[in-house]
Amino acid sequence: MDEFLNFLTSTGFSELGPGEAVMIAVGLFLIYLAVSRDMEPYELLPIGLGVVIANLPLTGLLTLPDPGAGFQESGLFGIIFHYGLSFWNILPPIIFLGLGALTDFGPVISNPKTLLLGAAAQVGIFVAFWGALATGMFELSEAASIGIIGGADGPTTIFLSANLAPEILGITAVIAYSYMAAVAFIQPPLMKLLTTRKEREIEMSPPRRVSRLERLLFPTIAMVGIILIVPKSAPLIAMFMIGNLFRESGAVPRLTSAASNEILNIATIFLMLTVGTQLSAERVFQFDTLIILGLGLVAFACGTIGGLLFAKFMNLFLKEKINPLIGSAGVSAVPMAARISHHVGQASNPRTFLLPHAMGPNVAGVIGSAVVAGVFIALIN
Repeated sequence: MDEFLNFLTSTGFSELGPGEAVMIAVGLFLIYLAVSRDMEPYELLPIGLGVVIANLPLTGLLTLPDPGAGFQESGLFGIIFHYGLSFWNILPPIIFLGLGALTDFGPVISNPKTLLLGAAAQVGIFVAFWGALATGMFELSEAASIGIIGGADGPTTIFLSANLAPEILGITAVIAYSYMAAVAFIQPPLMKLLTTRKEREIEMSPPRRVSRLERLLFPTIAMVGIILIVPKSAPLIAMFMIGNLFRESGAVPRLTSAASNEILNIATIFLMLTVGTQLSAERVFQFDTLIILGLGLVAFACGTIGGLLFAKFMNLFLKEKINPLIGSAGVSAVPMAARISHHVGQASNPRTFLLPHAMGPNVAGVIGSAVVAGVFIALIN
């Protein structure tokens, strides 16, 4: 009987508290959203699995490496977190390599004004940043990590949080991806509230054809220029542009395929699982988490509003008006935000086709959020 009782006390059931049980249920809910609702499945499914794993007691999977003790005392996800995010922080740049290989800069090149819309949508980052500081609950580094949620760019949020505030990495990352998945619910009401039906019906001319030379010059010039201005953005910007140059050169199809498929998929698996494992019950069930959740929503909403209002402002000076709905795509949720702009536009005017136009500010938003992350790192770190 004693042996049986000793066995029971050695199982995870003996250490499973109500907090862990709730978080396991949250992980299962994320898995449900990914599998049954098809909401960002490539992100939410591994994150949900990571949440479940993180809250199973006595596994030792999250134990961080101790140089003095050797790797035999380290947990699997502790090693991945330490070297993939906290210490080396290589997984987000690898994700950007794959994203670059999948990105078409044609809409930005054909209509450079969309770069301004992508920049305007970053206002949400600064609203949440100052809001976090105003609460008096967060350090400068934590406020920056919370603010970057407004860029609606998961890898950038992870990259910045891992650099400045690794203690809230799991929270900020999951909130960023959750709001990215909820674009279809958050943005349309704001878009309809801040635009008139006449504005939503504006038809835009098809984008001009972009030459191969332009496609090669743009990422090269952008990479050199941005990194010279904001050197700390180099890990993300360099990998993003390298991936795009692989694609546009046409000379390395196997490298392009590897970057946009195998390498991107492998990095996504490890990154999302590791992010999920940071959501243990002891970290989540704090008042700070609810504040971050609210500030993240404010950041995302303000980013959407900033892009919309700036598009309306631009129309005061443009002869050929732009549909202000594409301004909401300035947040970095690629390509979901661009698709939402297109769908809302077509609901008002079936003849308008906004997707290629919305991809311009959408891609510009990716660059913009990475640049802002570099500025935060340079000023705070």
